[in-house]
Parts: sequence; structure tokens; C-alpha cells
Amino acid sequence: MALGPERRYMTTAQIDVAHIDVGLRQYMLRVYNYMAGGLALSGVIAYVVGTTPQLFSAVYGTPLMYVVMFAPLIFAFVFGFGMNRMKASTAQALFWVFAAIMGVSLAWIFAVYAHASIARVFFITAATFAGMSLYGYTTRRDLSAYGSFLIMGLWGIIIASLVNIFLASSALQFAVSVIGVLVFTGLAAWDTQRIKEMYVEGDTAETGTKKAILGAFALYLDFINLFLMLLRLFGNSRN
Repeated sequence: MALGPERRYMTTAQIDVAHIDVGLRQYMLRVYNYMAGGLALSGVIAYVVGTTPQLFSAVYGTPLMYVVMFAPLIFAFVFGFGMNRMKASTAQALFWVFAAIMGVSLAWIFAVYAHASIARVFFITAATFAGMSLYGYTTRRDLSAYGSFLIMGLWGIIIASLVNIFLASSALQFAVSVIGVLVFTGLAAWDTQRIKEMYVEGDTAETGTKKAILGAFALYLDFINLFLMLLRLFGNSRN
């Protein structure tokens, strides 16, 4: 008789855990789907603009080049500080606009690097990112302690990259690329764990969608930046 209530309690707990796990998996799947869709959209637009001389000249031969260069940074601030105030439908629209503009801003790689080299580095990036993201999702280790160091490294990369615009130092660029690979590899795991912890069972559809888009935005940036750092290290020039 004494075992009856305990069995019922354990069964209920197991059902609750299974329910949370299903909800978490669905939430993470939405995050990865948004991310993959954004990468696909950016890739198609980058290829079309980068391989069409008229479109490429219309962007990179005019002041519009500076707009597409700095637009992603503006979107980062919008998503970071304005997500709570916007509707989920607005966040979705902005995410796709952001991915499209990123595609235009990445078109230059098709003019600089051999297409086979771009494809090879992309698959290396995908494998690296997938492994680190899986680690961040499955590990029981708290990665939050590494977050501050990774963010400091990220700001260091941004500052060094801006300085190198004026210095044009190949040595500094190499150092930034090497450090960048380490930082964005770590961010792939840290952001995945952070996004996983953002999930709360019982979130409204509105809140859940915004969380998924914000998570996809973070992982998208990790992937793109890791790809660019690896491309600078291992990409082959078209010339």
C-alpha cells in the first residue's frame, strides 16, 4: 500500500519531465529552423549579387556599400534593445530583412575567393558549429563563467578590426582571424546553452516566437562570423 502513492508520484514527475523535454526540443528546433532559413536566404542573395556584375557594381561601386556594411550592426542593437517592445510578427519580418541585407553585405566574398574554397570552408564551419552547438545543448557544465571572457574577446575583435581598416596590417588580420575562430567557436556553445535556458514551459506563442527569433539571431551571427574568420585563414583567392 505504501508504494502506491510513490509510484503515482514518480509517474507524474516522469510525465512532466517528458512534457518539458518535448517542449524544449520543439523550441530549439524553431531556433535552428529560423537560423537555417536566414543562412539560406543570405547565401542565395550573396551568390546572386556577387556573381552578377551589374548588381555588384550597383552596391559596391556606390556609397550604398557603407549602408550594407553597417546595417547589420544597427540590426544587432534593434534586436538587443527593442525585442521586448515589438510584436512577434515584427520580429520575424526584421529577421528576414536582416538576413537579406547580410546577404548583400557578404556578396564580396564571391568576388574575392574561389567558389570551391567558399564551399569547402562553409562545410568546415557547419561541422564545427554543429559540434559546438550540440555540446552547448547537452553538457551539464555551466558555461556562463566563460561568457564574460568571450564577450570581451568579441569586443577586442571588433576594435582590432576597425583599427585594421586604417592600418591594413596582414599580421593583425591574421591574429584577429585566429582569435576570432576561438571566440566564435566558444560562443556557439555558450549561446546555445543560454538559448536553451531561455525556454520556459508555458510561454505564450508570442513570447516563444520572439525568444526563438532572438536565439536564431545570436546563432546566425556566431555561424557567419566563424565562417568569415575561417575563410580569411583557409580561403583561396580567385586570383
